[in-house]
Amino acid sequence: MDNQAVTEEYIKLDQFLKLAGAVETGGQAKILIQSGEVQVNGAIESRRGRKLIAGDQVIIDGQSYTVSFED
Repeated sequence: MDNQAVTEEYIKLDQFLKLAGAVETGGQAKILIQSGEVQVNGAIESRRGRKLIAGDQVIIDGQSYTVSFED
């Protein structure tokens, strides 16, 4: 499991996928999300604008990431 720290109150799912290195572009993130390959907190997420907060768990292709925020 990887922790990915961000500096805002929340981060959108598509932005998080780029930050985590799961995709290189927003277009790739959109395709991955719309194809049902991304889970947030155990449920398939189809909204690329889904706001993630600290503690949310994102799973892509069996790789788990946890959202955390820098102070």
